[in-house]
Amino acid sequence: ITSIIGPNGAGKTTFFNLLTGFYKPDEGRIFFKDEDITPLPVHKIIRRGISRSFQVLQLFENFTVMENVWIGVQAAKGYGKELFSSSELQDVREKTEEMIKKIGLSDKMNTLIKYLSHGERRMIDVIISLTSNPELLLLDEPMAGLASEERLRMSNFIKNLSENLTIIVVEHDMDVVFSISDKIAVMHQGELIAVGSPEEIRQNEQVQQAYLGEAR
Repeated sequence: ITSIIGPNGAGKTTFFNLLTGFYKPDEGRIFFKDEDITPLPVHKIIRRGISRSFQVLQLFENFTVMENVWIGVQAAKGYGKELFSSSELQDVREKTEEMIKKIGLSDKMNTLIKYLSHGERRMIDVIISLTSNPELLLLDEPMAGLASEERLRMSNFIKNLSENLTIIVVEHDMDVVFSISDKIAVMHQGELIAVGSPEEIRQNEQVQQAYLGEAR
């Protein structure tokens, strides 16, 4: 897990938007697994193995948990048509139920999103980003708006996910950042000013001046 920290306006979310094709760079190239992905549209970058969650939740509040995850699974599998074969239906259903089980919400499968806690919604948003089986997962402020118990649950969930894929997290909660990260990158005014282990970043004087002192 690599966490990216920095003051508001440092360029953290812009970095995510560049990696995922929502923005195109004015100069320079973006490479993933030795392939230049700079010109690729969003959907092709997803196919290459990069997925993300958003700071603002991308969920249908009047749809159930099952329906929201189903849509993600359907899109990831490329089943865009209205009519499914029985094998395709079974495939989507099994994958959807498997994803929901991962976050412990099987008992709320038929509950409308709007009736869930904010933490549960965040978990669903993350799990939908996993439906494409990414190799690199980008999480944009996954702790935003969560209560302390929900933050602990989300932290443990992210650490468990990191056993099978690479994760980059943008997060303002320094306690979370230092507890889950293997490496921390610090941005300031659009530039990368430091990269290192949590302890190295904690002791870095430039980081202290630019951000950590302010965050405290």
